[in-house]
Amino acid sequence: MKKAGKIMLIVFCSLVGVLLLLFIVWVLLSPGTIRTYDGEKSLSEKFVKDINGAPNGFFINSKNTDNPVLLLVSSGPGTDDYFLTEKYEKMNLEEYFTVVYWDYRDMGIAYDSDYDTSQITLANLLDDVHAVTQYLKERFSKDKIFIMGFSGGTHLSLRAAYNHPEDYYALINMAQCITDSYERDTLMYKFMKDTFTSRNDTGSLEKLERSVEHMDAENVKAIDWYEYVYLLHDAGGGTILNKSEFSGIVLPIVFSKCYTVSEKINLVVAMKMYRTTPLAKELKNFDYRKTIPELKLPVYFISGESDYNCPWPQVEEYCEMLNAPEKHFYLIPDAAHSPLWENAEMTCDIMRQIKEKYINE
Repeated sequence: MKKAGKIMLIVFCSLVGVLLLLFIVWVLLSPGTIRTYDGEKSLSEKFVKDINGAPNGFFINSKNTDNPVLLLVSSGPGTDDYFLTEKYEKMNLEEYFTVVYWDYRDMGIAYDSDYDTSQITLANLLDDVHAVTQYLKERFSKDKIFIMGFSGGTHLSLRAAYNHPEDYYALINMAQCITDSYERDTLMYKFMKDTFTSRNDTGSLEKLERSVEHMDAENVKAIDWYEYVYLLHDAGGGTILNKSEFSGIVLPIVFSKCYTVSEKINLVVAMKMYRTTPLAKELKNFDYRKTIPELKLPVYFISGESDYNCPWPQVEEYCEMLNAPEKHFYLIPDAAHSPLWENAEMTCDIMRQIKEKYINE
């Protein structure tokens, strides 16, 4: 028995040692640094700044700060997306814009466990968008900027453009949220059912049926949105084309260099926290086809052809019905929910073309 006890102790100590070594390696591989560039007008910054009395985070990349400013409103809401820029190196918007990745109040690198999350409301966040826009206009001496929302961030960018069109050359939204009605859930359901059927994946088909309530013979409603999206990743139509949530999101965050270990932990904690905020409740039962049928500035929508998180057919429909001075819908091949990173060359070139419509160089 004593020998067995010694063996167990050795195994335990070895396991602890291995885990400690792995943690040390993880710390060393998590310096929290972002990409930098040569040139006297280049800029690479990462900082937290007080906006309207709340901590806000910023990553700024630019090869030339004379270029127009692009405010990129993070997804989720509540999800920092900069790790995707680090992973997909062909994403080179900094060639054409001063790109400002914004972590809104108490999320991402701006997370503070002591912050009063009851202040995370739609009204406050829209005030923050306006304040951030004014800060960027003043700092970079611009009369206007471009604004781009991604997925859950399109709630904020769309409403900001509606409220203050004078601040922006154009609204460029990627993976636009249209409605949380059963119409969206049904499009997702049909995509997943067709995909799992083609794979003869009976296990996933059973999970799919358990995840929805059938409204009638044609339509369904998701029972748990987050579980539903998790299943969508398995079908290949989630954040990254044909990647699970683990391989497409979790691993890139774990192995990213742009966050420290504590920032990585806070990023995930904030993502979960944002689901319980007043904002999360305020963004239920929305339908922008009814509430924002008109915009007083040019608007461009970008979707991946396999995106069923924010189903692209609904985005195309919204673009067609929207009344705006100029509008266009772009459907990007070889991409799901994140075409800016998944098919970076095509999407960045589209962004360059949009910029050149409004900026004379």
